[in-house]
Amino acid sequence: MAGRKQLEIHAGDHAPQKWCISLGEEVFKRFLSQGSPALHKVFNEGSLFSPLLFGKFFDPSDAFPLWEFESDVLLSNLRSSGQSTVDWVQTDQEYVLKAELPGVGNNVQVFVEKGKVVEVSGQWKQQQRESKTKDWRSGQWWEYGYVRRLELPEDADWRRMEAYVNNDLLLEIRIPKNLLDGDTSQGNDVASKDSEVGVN
Repeated sequence: MAGRKQLEIHAGDHAPQKWCISLGEEVFKRFLSQGSPALHKVFNEGSLFSPLLFGKFFDPSDAFPLWEFESDVLLSNLRSSGQSTVDWVQTDQEYVLKAELPGVGNNVQVFVEKGKVVEVSGQWKQQQRESKTKDWRSGQWWEYGYVRRLELPEDADWRRMEAYVNNDLLLEIRIPKNLLDGDTSQGNDVASKDSEVGVN
């Protein structure tokens, strides 16, 4: 398919303290009120990177257990108003995430942190003050880029995960399930309890 680019999946410990300043709701509203149309597209309600994606304020730098919820339920209000640009699903074989990346698809990065969190992030402008100890995501990171951190389900085989960007606009992440169920000793039993997903 023309315009389809496979992304490298980065793994390992990559500055775990980089999201040290969280994005508070009032700070975010102030930031958006002064922002450009491009910022509104990236952080718009219904975008993967919006702190308001899940109906209440949720800092994108915190890990969210996305696949514990059905997208039809969690995004029903946004879909009815035509505002949603993200979708996710799980099949018997894999977990899938699809999201529009308006104007930022050419610099998106995907990290897996300790096999437990998948992070989608990118930078749209250089930090003015260079620092030897902190990267752009320290400090007021949202002024320089975007992020969404998602908890990986217990049976996700992150080593075989694939990520693509189609036409610099649509992100697609596919995470196969570990069908052999070989090493599930890490973590707790939350995934098994939540296998029947639903939101009240």
